[in-house]
Amino acid sequence: MNGVKLLGESKFYGKNTIGPESVILGGCTFGFPEGSILNDILKSNILMEDSMHQGTTIGRNAVIRPNCTFYSNVSIGENLRTGHNVLIREKTKIGDKVLLGTNVVCDGATTIGNHVSIQSNVYIPLNTIIEDYVFLGPCCVITNDKYPIREEKPDLTGAKIRKGASIGSNAVILPGVEIGEGALVGSGAVVTKDVPAWKIVAGNPARVIKEVPSNQRILNRI
Repeated sequence: MNGVKLLGESKFYGKNTIGPESVILGGCTFGFPEGSILNDILKSNILMEDSMHQGTTIGRNAVIRPNCTFYSNVSIGENLRTGHNVLIREKTKIGDKVLLGTNVVCDGATTIGNHVSIQSNVYIPLNTIIEDYVFLGPCCVITNDKYPIREEKPDLTGAKIRKGASIGSNAVILPGVEIGEGALVGSGAVVTKDVPAWKIVAGNPARVIKEVPSNQRILNRI
């Protein structure tokens, strides 16, 4: 981790790679073992600090604020910015120039593209896809489990948020829903079905109220 500034004490488990020109503030954890790796560590009676599992990979020029936790098998590109207390669990892949606001939780096995802004207190469950240039407003919630109380193994299917879509604050996206390219979900909406590209939806349940004006379509200017 040559060229990385460690401002305060952080913990590193497994094999981690942090790119140069990055700044890590205190209280962070990198490479925390996912469940299967942790079980192997417990069975082998070695210390977590001595495990050689695949940890966290983060590209150059990251700024990681205090008390963030990144699990094993997490891969993040360049120019990451975080708030405080971010949690990114295993098998998550994140692109370049991504903002993760304070208290963001990503429960793993998720793909997040480039130029994505995820504001504070957002929850992202397993098996979610978030494409490039997406905005997730404060406190919005994505879900992946239609029937939480049952005996059989759950089918956990997260949402697909397509390129350039925007999700307003406090919105809720139900399992398996696809938010189309450039679509806009209003604040507080409850999205129960797919949203077509370039449409604006609002309400509970969310309904199409109009189309995104052509002069507001940011993807046309990228």
